[in-house]
Amino acid sequence: MYYVYVLQSLDSEKKQYIGYTADLRRRLRQHNSDKNSGYTRGRKWKLVYYESYLSEEDARIREKRLKADGRARRQLIARIENSLSVD
Repeated sequence: MYYVYVLQSLDSEKKQYIGYTADLRRRLRQHNSDKNSGYTRGRKWKLVYYESYLSEEDARIREKRLKADGRARRQLIARIENSLSVD
């Protein structure tokens, strides 16, 4: 299985990060480790959303679409935020 996932930072900025992986738990640990580099370095993250795919290619295509297509990304983020704000 392959996963497209969305992380949200635990700080007050609540930034989002979109990625794909074959191992969600391992990847989340990597994002939260002090050795991590790039966009997610220096913050702690929680997993707020994921989609699963049988094909790695399908997961990569979905990740690229979410990163490149502002409308698709905004719709997904709005859906996640609505879901997280429900008491």
